[in-house]
Amino acid sequence: MAIIHNTTLSPTKQELLAAWLPAQPWYAGDGPAPDLAKAGGFRLDDPDGEVGMEFMVSTDASGPEPITYFTPLTYRGAPLPGADHALVGTLEHGVLGKRWVYDGTHDPVLVAQLFALLTGQAEAHAQSENDTLDPTVRAQLAEAAHGAVPGPEAVVQSADASDILIRSTRPLILRVRRVLTGGDEPAAPALGHVSATWTEQPSGQRIRGVVVTVHEPAA
Repeated sequence: MAIIHNTTLSPTKQELLAAWLPAQPWYAGDGPAPDLAKAGGFRLDDPDGEVGMEFMVSTDASGPEPITYFTPLTYRGAPLPGADHALVGTLEHGVLGKRWVYDGTHDPVLVAQLFALLTGQAEAHAQSENDTLDPTVRAQLAEAAHGAVPGPEAVVQSADASDILIRSTRPLILRVRRVLTGGDEPAAPALGHVSATWTEQPSGQRIRGVVVTVHEPAA
């Protein structure tokens, strides 16, 4: 399991995201300066132990109504070749030094492990605790056969999601929801989905919602 270091980050993850979010097509805020707070999330492990993977849930309180965003991130000790367009930024880690932070929907390691989570070949880990699984993350995929996924073939952004085209035994789309609402079932028919929990603002209640759905590509 990945080691979670209790150390300093400069800038912080929320500061890094606050500078990056307004330029994304799914940013739903009214202004250029989101006020982000951690609301939840989970991690996946890299089998090779090189890439950190975190699925962050952050709530923006800068507008009249809070908006909750879902941002899969990867942390690397060196730049990911060919992924400058997916770079969120860099930060200084108090133990590991400089880290390159990427939008994980473009990172082949995260995409492969997200599919492994859906097929039951990987387990979600607690966001801030070492050696601890997160049983609140639920994943299912109604596929009869599952093959390894080498990474994303393409990523298409929309007003509320990032569609990752992959190819296992056949082409599939992993639709990563970017603006979250509560609800334990997908709003539209799906081959599978991942759901997780986060803290709703301003109520402070813990709610569950779908964060990823799986679909067939349009003919």
